[in-house]
Amino acid sequence: MRSDAVKKGVQQAPHRSLFNALGMTGEEMSKPLVGIVSSYNEIVPGHMNLDKIVDAVRLGVAAAGGTPLVFPAIAVCDGIAMGHTGMKYSLVTRDLIADSTEAMAMAHGFDALVMVPNCDKNVPGLLMAAARVNVPTIFVSGGPMLAGKVGGKKTSLSSVFEAVGSYASGDMSLEMLEEFERKACPTCGSCSGMYTANSMNCLTEALGMGLRGNGTIPAVYSARIQLAKMAGMQIMDLVKKDIRPRDIMTKDAFMNALAVDMALGCSTNSMLHLPAIAHEAGVDLNLGIANEISAKTPNLCHLAPAGNTYMEDLDEAGGVYAVMNELLKKDLLRTDLITCTGKTVEENIAGCHNQNPDVIRPVEDPYSETGGIAVLKGNLAPDTCVVKRSAVLPDMMKHEGPARVFDCEEDAIAAIKGGRIVPGDVVVIRYEGPKGGPGMREMLNPTSAIAGMGLDSTVALITDGRFSGASRGASIGHVSPEAAVGGNIALVNEGDLIKIDIDANTINMDVTDEELAARRKQWTPREPKITTGYLARYASMVTSGNRGAILEVPK
Repeated sequence: MRSDAVKKGVQQAPHRSLFNALGMTGEEMSKPLVGIVSSYNEIVPGHMNLDKIVDAVRLGVAAAGGTPLVFPAIAVCDGIAMGHTGMKYSLVTRDLIADSTEAMAMAHGFDALVMVPNCDKNVPGLLMAAARVNVPTIFVSGGPMLAGKVGGKKTSLSSVFEAVGSYASGDMSLEMLEEFERKACPTCGSCSGMYTANSMNCLTEALGMGLRGNGTIPAVYSARIQLAKMAGMQIMDLVKKDIRPRDIMTKDAFMNALAVDMALGCSTNSMLHLPAIAHEAGVDLNLGIANEISAKTPNLCHLAPAGNTYMEDLDEAGGVYAVMNELLKKDLLRTDLITCTGKTVEENIAGCHNQNPDVIRPVEDPYSETGGIAVLKGNLAPDTCVVKRSAVLPDMMKHEGPARVFDCEEDAIAAIKGGRIVPGDVVVIRYEGPKGGPGMREMLNPTSAIAGMGLDSTVALITDGRFSGASRGASIGHVSPEAAVGGNIALVNEGDLIKIDIDANTINMDVTDEELAARRKQWTPREPKITTGYLARYASMVTSGNRGAILEVPK
C-alpha cells in the first residue's frame, strides 16, 4: 500500500506515534488510508450540507474495510462573488484547490481519495488533483438545489438576476423582485439549473469518475446520503482493483464527456474546465474538436436557463445515464471504457432509459441536430471563443451590429442599466480575461440585465472574460487571445461592425487586416490592475482561455 511509507517499519515509529496522537488503533493503521476531501463550509449554499455527505462517506469507507481521514478544500460561491471584486477570486480557486489537495494527498501517503465537492470550481479543481495524484479516486457531490417557485412557476437563481434588470427597466415592481429574492433558492445544494456546478457534476458521470445520480440527485433527498455511502464502499473496490483516475480519464472518456456536454447543453465553463482536467491527465484536448463533436451530437435538454426544466426534472427523467443511452442510439459514445464502478460504460448505462421525453428529448426529436455549445473563430477571436448555442434565441444565431466597447464589466453594466444600449448593439467587454481581469470574471450581471430589460433577442455580448452557466442569450466568452496580451479584441473601436454567425462558427469585425495592423502599432499594454498577492501570481502564470486557463511557469 502507498501508505506503508508512513506506517510500516522501524523508521516509521515517529509517524506511528503521530497516528497514535490521532487516537488511531493498530487495526486502523493496518487498513488502506482513504482521504476524504471535504469542501464543506457555511457560506456556500451548495456546500452547507457536505458535512452530512462526508459522514456518510466515512461510514461507507469503514464498512468496506478502509480507514477514512477527512481534510478540507476551499470553495467560493460564484453567486455571492458575482459583480464585484470577489468574482476575480472565483476561477483562480480551481488551481488553489488542485494544488492544496495534491499537497495534502502526497504529504500524507493516502492510498485513495473520495472527493466531496459541489459548486463551480471545486469539481474541476478536484478532478485536476485526482489526475495529478493518480491514486484510486471517486467523486460524490452535494447535489443540486430544488427549483424555487414564484407565481406557481419553477424558478432559479438566474431568474433573480434577470429580475434586477426587469426592475431597473420599470417592468417589475420592487415587491415582485423581493418575492423572487425570497423564493428562488429554497434549499441547500448547487443552484437548480444547468449552471457550471451541475454541468461539471453531470460530467463526472460521463467521464466515469462519479456513480449514477452524482450529478442529478437533489441535495435534500435521502438518496444523496445513500449515494455517499455507496461511494465510500466503492472506493475500496477501486483500491483492490487498483483502478486509478488516469485509467478512467482517457482521451475517449473526454470525447464521451464532450458528447454528453453537447446533449445536455452544459455551461460554457465546461470548455474551460475539460481542457484543464485533460491537461493534468496527460490528454491533449484541443477545443477545435468540440465543433466536430457538436456537429454530430444532438442537443436533447433545455434545462434552465435555456428552458423551463430543472435538475430535479432531469433526475426523474433518468439522469445522465438516460441521456447517454439516447446518444448510444446514434453510436456517439465509446462504451467499452472502465469507470469508477469497476464496470464499463456499457454495463453502467444498461437499462437506464428515458422516462420523460419532455425533459430529455429522444434523439429522433432533438431541440437541434447539433450540440449545445459552439466554438467560434474569426478576426475578433483568432484562437477561439465560446457560446452556449442552446441558450441563444433563433433570431440571434446570426447577428450584425455596432460595437459598444467597455474596458471593464462595471462600465458595461452602467451603460446597460442606464438605457444606453439599444437593439442591434454588440456589447464588447474586454480586459476581463485570465490575465487582464485578472481571474476571468463571469458576466452574469450584464447578461441578466440585458435579458431582464428584454434586449436578449436583439443585443449580443462578447468578452474575453467568461459567463456564468446561468447566462442566456448571444453571450460569447473566452475570446482568445485576450485584450491584455494584445488580442484583436483590444483593437475594436466603438462603432465597428461586428458580424456573428453561430451556425457557421464565425465571429468577425468588419475591419481590414491593414487597419488592424495600424491600430496594433498604436496599442500599448495596460498596467496590471493588481500587483500583489495571489491574483498577481496567478496573472503572471495563467494561459489563455482557449487552453483552459491552465497555469504555466513563465519562461
